Amino acid sequence: MRSSREVAVMSAQPIEETTTAPRLVRVTAPARSDADTLRSQLLGAASRLTISEGWSKVTMSRLADEVGVSRQTVYNEFGSKPALAQQLVLGELQVFLGRVFDGFEASPSDPVGAIHGAALNVLRLSLENPLLHAVIAGSHGAESELLPLLTTDSEALLTLAKEAITEGMLRFELRLTRAQLDVGVDVVVRTVLSHVIHPSGTPEETAAGIAWIASVVLGLDDQWGDPKLRA
Repeated sequence: MRSSREVAVMSAQPIEETTTAPRLVRVTAPARSDADTLRSQLLGAASRLTISEGWSKVTMSRLADEVGVSRQTVYNEFGSKPALAQQLVLGELQVFLGRVFDGFEASPSDPVGAIHGAALNVLRLSLENPLLHAVIAGSHGAESELLPLLTTDSEALLTLAKEAITEGMLRFELRLTRAQLDVGVDVVVRTVLSHVIHPSGTPEETAAGIAWIASVVLGLDDQWGDPKLRA
């Protein structure tokens, strides 16, 4: 599936305070090894083929030809096509988590604004992401290993997304226990993912609704107001 923690001050069972506050930071990736570069090239080729021809046309032999390596090298890197599918989806998730990071950075003192910005960024990106369209909306890949990784087998994706949101939320003073925060984050992440796959309104409308739900959970709905007016 990127982030001193000004930790929440709560009335009951507060999140433990730390002397340093967690700060959402964008980590600069270390220099890539040859193996990392090969994996990146193979995933890039798999993405391009899925977008242009569909996941069913992606084979280990085809990837080997695209990158200029042996078929066995591709198997050594991923093990199987289902494993390749998972790495492809999780790699694309990093792009979306970058937009989550941007949403939190834009609202450093407003937890509801951060949720709103992160959700809006992700929903807007989902409309223009060609790989996501190939998996969800088009005829390509609907019957493949890819779509279940966003639906029935999405636990790995959900875990990474929830970790990113939780890390961002722990920057704020919140009137929630950690258990309550975990539940709230789970609801937000699953709701956003649901709307990514089956949008029921514009990104602006959906993000406003999600932010309003967050404001109610955080006890800040008096500051946020009617979600329709925010869309």
